[in-house]
Amino acid sequence: MKRTLGFGFACIVLVLGLLTACSGGGNSKQPSSGQNDSAGTSTNAPQNQTDNAPADEPAQEQVTIKFHTHGVEQQYNWSETIAAFEAKYPNIKVDLVTLSEKGDSQEALQKLDLAAASGEQLDVLMFSDPASYAQRVSIGMVAAIDEFIAKEGFNVADEYRVDTTLGGKVYALPGKFNPWYVLLNKDHLDTAGLPVPQDWTWDDFARYAKELTTDDHYGTYFHGPQNGGWMEFMKLHLGNRLDESTEFLKDDGSSNLDSPLFRKTLELRWQMEKEDQSAVPYADMLSQKLHYRTQFFNQDASMILIGSWMNSELGGTEQNPLDHHVAVAPYPKNDPSDPIGVTPVTTDFMAVAEKSKHKEEAYTFIRWYTTEGLANYGRNIPSWTRVDGSSLEKIIDSILADTLKPELVDKASLIHVLSNSKSGKIIPPVSYQSEVYKALNEEFELFILGEQNLDDTLKNMQDRVQKIIDSNK
Repeated sequence: MKRTLGFGFACIVLVLGLLTACSGGGNSKQPSSGQNDSAGTSTNAPQNQTDNAPADEPAQEQVTIKFHTHGVEQQYNWSETIAAFEAKYPNIKVDLVTLSEKGDSQEALQKLDLAAASGEQLDVLMFSDPASYAQRVSIGMVAAIDEFIAKEGFNVADEYRVDTTLGGKVYALPGKFNPWYVLLNKDHLDTAGLPVPQDWTWDDFARYAKELTTDDHYGTYFHGPQNGGWMEFMKLHLGNRLDESTEFLKDDGSSNLDSPLFRKTLELRWQMEKEDQSAVPYADMLSQKLHYRTQFFNQDASMILIGSWMNSELGGTEQNPLDHHVAVAPYPKNDPSDPIGVTPVTTDFMAVAEKSKHKEEAYTFIRWYTTEGLANYGRNIPSWTRVDGSSLEKIIDSILADTLKPELVDKASLIHVLSNSKSGKIIPPVSYQSEVYKALNEEFELFILGEQNLDDTLKNMQDRVQKIIDSNK
């Protein structure tokens, strides 16, 4: 979409499009007082009064900011986190708006766009993926925060392990640092006589899946792509490159679909599902609406490639109890000589709404949350670079302690993977990235369902994506 579109019209167009588809710390400066024109109240934390201000200073007027998120309490510990923030900044109250009770990011995006189109108060916005973040920046929903960063005087690249820059400006700070890894049913591995991998390739992954497959379960389950989302499962071999593009587009905006690694991913998906029969069929995923959590915790699949947001559930939850031992392996490499631990990394993009009347207060919250907030109260590893190795085990212990059976988790393998994880080259997303995803997803389905061969699939993908690129120049 063009930035010249009016904000309201652009949001309405985006909403209609979505509805037709599926699916710092302590050096942050105290914000200046803002006009309190919000009637919202926090549902999470106790009331903090402004009479906590020093006696020789005038009490600051209390401001309420609304925080719209897809994140749920179980995974993010909002109640304790927001209470801690409000205790430190008693003039700022945070009204949490949970957009999906299931933590469904697509449902949350639809509701967020409806809220924006209807003129509701927006202050802090949380996006779960680069494409959603870039698209809302392109329509003017998100404010640049460079002035606040400059005022505070820090370098984003030094402070955080994930780059959120778009077009030379910073519109968000990264929250969690979630490298992708492989969850393993250790009981299944022991039965098959397979060790927990500490360094392996995609060939090893395919061999493990084949050896783990029995009459009772598959070796692995791929949760995507589907509905233009979960596209990580279409770039398996692309995902662990340090100096080359890990995306479908290169950093100059040109297509990366002619990469041999992209072809190898499609070949691997076909081999594992059709030839080895070690992966849950794609058609079953769609028709039965399968989910990676139930596939793993119900022991229907021995290995799950997924992001480490699963740390908070590894020991089992009330929704997904755990009855087997769990181990963790690193993201597989392309070649044995490749460095270990290079993996796709996901984060939460913590942003300030362009229409917010309390931008400084909103920035204060996202800066605090992405630093000491996550480090001390969150249930995810922060992107903040000040969290070193000595702090990692304490954070993991805290995360696992909130699960039902932490003793069933091989903590040593988890620490090994997380401490050695590093992000592959991050390519800033383009505003039309969702169009690219949709086209690729549609062609992949024709391929994996046996309706067109690999060569035709690659040609159609390249042609369709090039047309999208050309139309957005």
